[in-house]
Formats: sequence, C-alpha cells, structure tokens
Amino acid sequence: MSKPTEQKSVQARILKYAQEIGWKYVGQKEAEERRGFDPQGVSPRDRAETASLYFQGILHEKVNKFNPHFHNNIDDLIRRFSALTPDIYGNREFVQYLRGDKTFFHEGENRELNLNLIDYDKFSNNVFEVTEEFYYFNGKYANREDVVFLINGIPVLVIECKNATKDEAVAIGIDQLRRYHNETPELFVPEQIFTATESIGFSYGVTWNLIRRNIFNWKEKEIGKLESKIKTFCDKRQILDVLGKYIMFAEKDEELNKYILRQHQQEAVEEVIKRAHNKTKRRGLVWHTQGSGKTYTMIKVAELLFKAPESDKPTILLMIDRNELEQQMITNLSSVGLNNVEHATSIRKLNKLLKDDYRGIIVTTIHKFQKMPADINTRENIFVLIDEAHRTTQGDLGNFLMAGLPNSSFIGFTGTPIDKTVYGKGTFKTFGLEDKKGYLHKYSIADSIEDGTTLPLFYSIAPNKLLVPKETLEEEFLQLADAHGITEIEELNKVLERAVNIKNFLKGEKRIDAVAKYAAEHFKENVEPLGYKAFFVAVDREACAYYKKALDKYLPKEYSEVVYTGNNNDSKLLKEFHHDEQREREIRKKFTKYGEQPKILIVTEKLLTGYDAPILYAMYLDKPMRDHTLLQAIARVNRPYENEEHNMLKPHGFVLDFIGIFDKVEKALAFDSDEIDAVVKDLGLLKKQFEKKMKKEAASYLKLVSKKFDDKDTDKLIEHFRDAEKRKKFFKLYKEIEMLYEIISPDAFLRPYIDDYGTLSAIYGIVRNAYAKKVYIDREFQRKTNQLVQKHVGLEKLETQSEFYEINKKSIEKIKAKHEDDNVRIINLIKSIEKIAEEQSDDLFLISLLERAEEIKERYESRQLTTKKTLEELRKLYEEDIERRKKQAEKGFDSLTYFVNQLIEQHKIPQPDIVTDKIKEAFVEHQTWKQSTEALRKLRAEIYYAILAEEDDIEKATKVAEELFRLISKAYDI
Repeated sequence: MSKPTEQKSVQARILKYAQEIGWKYVGQKEAEERRGFDPQGVSPRDRAETASLYFQGILHEKVNKFNPHFHNNIDDLIRRFSALTPDIYGNREFVQYLRGDKTFFHEGENRELNLNLIDYDKFSNNVFEVTEEFYYFNGKYANREDVVFLINGIPVLVIECKNATKDEAVAIGIDQLRRYHNETPELFVPEQIFTATESIGFSYGVTWNLIRRNIFNWKEKEIGKLESKIKTFCDKRQILDVLGKYIMFAEKDEELNKYILRQHQQEAVEEVIKRAHNKTKRRGLVWHTQGSGKTYTMIKVAELLFKAPESDKPTILLMIDRNELEQQMITNLSSVGLNNVEHATSIRKLNKLLKDDYRGIIVTTIHKFQKMPADINTRENIFVLIDEAHRTTQGDLGNFLMAGLPNSSFIGFTGTPIDKTVYGKGTFKTFGLEDKKGYLHKYSIADSIEDGTTLPLFYSIAPNKLLVPKETLEEEFLQLADAHGITEIEELNKVLERAVNIKNFLKGEKRIDAVAKYAAEHFKENVEPLGYKAFFVAVDREACAYYKKALDKYLPKEYSEVVYTGNNNDSKLLKEFHHDEQREREIRKKFTKYGEQPKILIVTEKLLTGYDAPILYAMYLDKPMRDHTLLQAIARVNRPYENEEHNMLKPHGFVLDFIGIFDKVEKALAFDSDEIDAVVKDLGLLKKQFEKKMKKEAASYLKLVSKKFDDKDTDKLIEHFRDAEKRKKFFKLYKEIEMLYEIISPDAFLRPYIDDYGTLSAIYGIVRNAYAKKVYIDREFQRKTNQLVQKHVGLEKLETQSEFYEINKKSIEKIKAKHEDDNVRIINLIKSIEKIAEEQSDDLFLISLLERAEEIKERYESRQLTTKKTLEELRKLYEEDIERRKKQAEKGFDSLTYFVNQLIEQHKIPQPDIVTDKIKEAFVEHQTWKQSTEALRKLRAEIYYAILAEEDDIEKATKVAEELFRLISKAYDI
C-alpha cells in the first residue's frame, strides 16, 4: 500500500482546494517563465540568478488598469520594490504599497497620486493565482517554498507543507520558515502571511514575527479537515481583508513589531463597525478576556471607523479608565501610524474639542466629563469606544458622558463584566440591552486558553499558619465587600481600610518576615531557575515597604523593587521607595527583560491592571480581593511567553495565596463562575492525584523493565503490549500522568518521582513507536530545570468511545436508523443528555430532564424496563426538549423564565402568566441571589408571595416553590 507523502497528501490537496475557491493554478515551469528565469541556465541557481519574485506581466497590466496615469516602466516599479530593505521595515513599506498608501508623480497634474496595486472594493478585478515549488536564490542561499499565493502577480501568502506521519510536523515547518527568513529574507519583503500544515494542524501568522506566542491555530472544531481550513483561511475576501486591514505594525521599546489580528479580533472589529453604522441600535459590548488583544482591537476599530465612508468624517473618542494609561494609548496609536489624534488632557480641552466639532480621534478619560454641559455635541457620527467598560461609566460620570453626547454610539470593551445576567445594573445593562445575550461579541477565558492567547492559571495556598484567620477574613472582608459590591481596586482599598484586624494581622512584623522568607524560598526554588519573574502583592503601600525590607534579608537587594504612587505627605518609610517617572519607567521596562533586574516587583495597586509583562510567571498574593478585581490582578501572570534563545516556553501562570481567598475560588471569582474551571485549578488536589497514579497504577508497568533498560527490555515491552486493549489502557494512564506532571511543574514535590516518571515516559515512547499511529504533536517537550529537567512527549487527544447526539429531530431519526448495539445506544443517549445538561447548567428544564433520564437508566439497569421500552422513553425526553425549545422561542422566554412558566402551568396554579411575570421581576430585582445569602432569602420569599397571591392552597404553593428552589440549588450549587 502507498504511504502518505508531503506532496500527495498535503501540497497537492492544497492546490486542489485553492482552485475550487477561485485561485488559478500556475505550474512551476510556467511560473518560472513568468518570473523571468533564464531558460538556458544549467542549474536552478543559474536559471534563477536574474529572476524576479513577481509575475511581471500581470502586475504591469493591473498597475496600468488601476492607475491610468501611471506611465512608468514596470521595471521602474520592480526596482522600487527591490530597493526595499529585506527586513521588517521593508515589509512594512510593501504593506503600504499593497494598501495604496504609496504614491507616484503625475507630470500632467504636477502632483503625487496614490498607486493602487489591488482593488479591494471589487475583488473580481484582481487576478488570484497559486503556484508551487517557488524557488529563489539570492546569490548566497537558495530556498524553495512549497505553495505560494499571488494577487496581481505579487506573492502574499506562503504555505509550508509537511507529512502528516512526522512528529512535530507543523513545528518543523515553522522552523523551516524561520530559516528562510534568515537565509533568503528577500522572499519576505512582499510576502505577508504564512501558514504551516501537515493536514491535521494548521498554524498561521505574519512574516517577520515567528515568535511562538504570535503563531495561532486556525480554528476548526474537528481535527484534520484540511479542505475546510484552506477554503476558509485562503478565501479571497479573507486574504484581502487581512492584507488591507488586519496586519498591524507597532513600535515597542524602540523596536518595530508586526501583528495579525486573530479571528476573534477580526470578528469583533466587523461587529463593532456594523453596530456603529446601525441607525437604530446605538450600543454594544465587546467581552474579550484579559490578555486577548483588546487594545489593538479598539485601535483597529478606531482606524477603520475613521476611514469608513459611511462614518462621514466622524469623531471617535477612545475612553481610557486611568490617567496613566492615556499616554500609553497615544503611543500605541502613533506606533501603528494613526494621525488625526488629539489628547484631551483636561476638562476644558475636551469641552473645546467637542464644541468646535473636531473630526478625528480623541483620547481621554471618563473623569474629564465631570460637569460637562448637556448636548455639547448632538451629531450622530460620534463613536465612543470605552475601555474597561465594567467600571468606566459608573455613577454620575457616565451620566455626564451620555447626556453630553446624546446621539452618539457607545461601545464598551471589557474583560471582566460586573454582572452575569442581562438584567443587571452594571456592564450589561449599560451596553448590552440591544443584544439578546447581553453582548455584541464574546471571547471567553476558555476560548483564549484553548487558542493559546492566554495560559491556564494554577494556584496553591500557603501554609495555614501564614493565612488570615478565616473568621476575620469572612467578617471583615467577605461580608463587608458582599462579593458583588467591589468594582475597582480603589473601592477594594476603602473596604480594607475598615478591616482593622485584617490589616493588623497582615502587617504584623513576625508574619511579614515569615511570609517574605517563604516567598523568597519558593522564588529561588521554583521561579528563578526557570528564568521567570514574580509580583508580590501587599495589602497597602506601607506593607509594600515592610516586605521590601524583609525580602532583602533573604534575597539580594537588587532582586526586588517597590512600585507604588507616592505623595508629599507620605511618611519617611514610604518616601524611601518613591521613584521619579524616569526611574519607574526604567524599572518597568527592565522587569520585562530576561536576565535583568529586578526579578520581583512589590505592588499593591499600581501595575495590577494594564501592565503587560509576559515573563511574569508567579504572583505572591497577600491582599484580599474578589470578583473581577481579583481576576484582573491575577491575569497579569497568564500572558504567553517564549524565549527561544534560552529554550523557554511558559507553561501556565501561578498564584501563591497567602490570604486564603482561593479556598472558595468559585465565590472569589463569582463574576464568571461558569468559566473558572478553565482558569484556575487546585495544585494540592492535582498533586494527590499524581501521587496516587504513580504509586498505585504506574507501579505495575515500571516492573516490566529492569534497571538496565536494555534491548531485552524493549523486546519484552513489545511482546507485553501486543494486545491492543493493554496498550489503550496504558496510553490512557500515561496521558493522565503526563498532563498532571506538566501542570504541576515546576515544583519540588516532583523530585522523588523524576526517575520513575522518566522510565514511564521511555516505556510509552517505545510502545508508541512500535504500535501507535503517528500523529502531529506540537512542541512535545518542555525544559525542566532545578532538578526537574526531564524531556518527554506531549499531549495527544484520546479517542472517546461515546457518540454524543444533539437534541434535535435529525438526531432522533439517526438513532432510529442506526444498527449498533441497543445497549450502546442507551448509554450514548443518556451521556448526551448529561453532557448537554452540564454544558447548559443554568437551564433548569435540562436539569429536570437529566433527573428523569437517570431514573430511566436505573429502571433499565434493574431490569424494570426492557431495552425497547427504554429507548422509547429516552426518545420521548428528546422530543419533549425539542418541543420545549420551540415553545420557548415562540414566547420569547429565556430558559429560567420558561421553566418557571411550565412549572406553574403543570401544577395548575391560576393566572400562570401573571405569576411568571412576578417571579421574573423578583429575579431581576434580586440579581445578586447567586452570591448574596440575603438576596437569595428575599428572592425565595417573593416567589412564595407571587404563588400564594393566586393559589389558595398553601401546601400546593409551598410544594411548587420548593420544587423550583430544589432545581435552582442543584443547577447553581447554592
């Protein structure tokens, strides 16, 4: 039988799929002729020595068509291209050519005219071609690109193809592209985008930026599906949008960087622009988790809104939530080449710009809307883009803003909304009422971790003797803050000012010394050896100063710096750690650099939001926090980081909790509790799982080999695992152990297990190589240091034996038509209901449905029901939910309201619609019932009253209310 090859299974298929979506195939020989290869050359290098990168004939034709006044020789244009430096700066200039921002001189009109190379408005006017084996020789090095896409004769996209049977195939392809950049950088003057694929994975990015954290996976639900990936990623409109809009250049620390807006950013930009031009809907919320590129999304929205003809010379306000971030936004706007920008540095200047009807981009803060006159500007084409929208528009300042600009469009951007439901008085109420889900676009924590945009976050709780006493914490902080009441760090600090005992405890001299010693040892053992850095978060500025002095006893003084805002009235102790602006900028910049001091920043408020330092790995948390405030703070450590020179690839972020706030993590992070499992895990629990698996389950496999582990052991392993079921069981165990090892690392806890784990990894490698089908694994190894160095293979996805069914009519027909074993069908049907109920855990109807499914399962297993009858009963449940969804949609109810309505009708309570409305109003009024015991108590009482108002039978009313609350308690775990 034939084997898959790079050319047959990948390259040829890409060319086929590209042609099916409108790219014309140009064979290698024809492509070389059109590029001007010398036909007399003996070797490829001889033929390519004078060749161009461009299909000059079609380029000449299109330039003349799009620019009737361009009479220059095409050779002159090619010379202009060739004069561009083969680096990121030359590439940026070429993007300007591609976008029509470069000019040519027209003698007849005696002026410069824009030179257009691509027609973005009518893409049928362009020529889209694809070729293969794109050879280039620069006199020193020669390279051959697998597949190249050209628009109007200009190469813009390169695809590196690999064989699906190779391990780490995509990673190898990307390394190859890196080599091309080093050896033949001329290729990447015009080429803007790259992908690497072996038909299973599909990684993409922009040329001149091949850092791992800036290479992304093109999102498809299924593994493989090369056809779908090519036809979506290489869609002609998609490629033109990327070239014309979604490639950005920005300078950071005097270095030019190139970025591509990812799928979620592109989608959000399109949705916001569409909403901004909507004549009836004037608000929207973009909910993108911390660290997912929200700033560049806002900047791109501002740029495209300003340029859009439909905007009609607009005013765009970029609203920042803190003064210190204003200059950062100004710098970002300048770095991406945006002009027409004004910085409203004062209330007076902001009022003047709006009164004078300034057209352009204004950067300001909400605080400058204080006492703004109503109707200061009533134009409709004013677009207000509000960063950190969960807190920016609170109170009277938001009222001044919206009254001053009554006809504007308001788009909020947040990573941490205040409330969860569309009925809330916070973020969703302000920005989300015009959208059913409460937001215009969402990119969740789970999405960002899956994509690698952010990293998982793990925590560990310090020894009990160092923690705040639980009673004090609950009495003075948790109850006082009331969970949902904290909206920003300033308010958190006010709560803590009233918490006398907590502050006294946290700043006790002996405790500070003990915590500093513990944190210093943890840093030396677990963070410093890996090259990463840490934050120490203290309860206030005075505590920061105390911790600096304490840490200096256990670490070199240069290791740590204090960063907080000082004032003239500060004590002598606080003034000791004041920094001028230049010194603070230097500290912040050096902290982001590998190998430079400081390694630890001691902070209390400053830098906990808005500061981006990917090298930051650990946070030592000694300040009580809750909700979005806590999430914003700990999100500082979840930024991806890669340093190829030092072989560093950050695996996750880590928080060491000295407060005890993570003891009930679902309450501490209540704002988005349905996603917290994707963010934070308890390391203590994971360690117990790892220890159990290694001592009990792995032991039998370790006995299969001798201490020598020679060729005889290899033969024995191959014979032992000849049975496929044995392999399957072992592979599953190993993957579970390996995942735990990766998550826990680095940690001294693993030291006693390193040798056995290494042996187990070796057994896995031998058995896998002998029997298992090779699949693509991205980055199969990770460096371990500080006695944790161990190279081992990475994660594979294991096949599940369950087939999950969606609840719809097609599924029912499919189930009926299947000829599989009825027992398997019953198991899969019940598992499907379990899965759907788990995914939609706030749908009380599904919770009720699951209870009935479990009851059917029990009756089936106890032989009270026949197989046929069981299938009929389960089908009825499916059909019941289909009918329920139909009626729910017809009535326009959310799932909770519909369930309440059905429960009331089922028990024949009089006036069911009136009762439902009253209960719905109760949920709205007491929206914090999930977090607040008091709100839950009031909600329960009002539901009783609503039912009793129409139902005279008190026992019946009680039964209905209790049934409702039983399911609510089960769904929300309260």
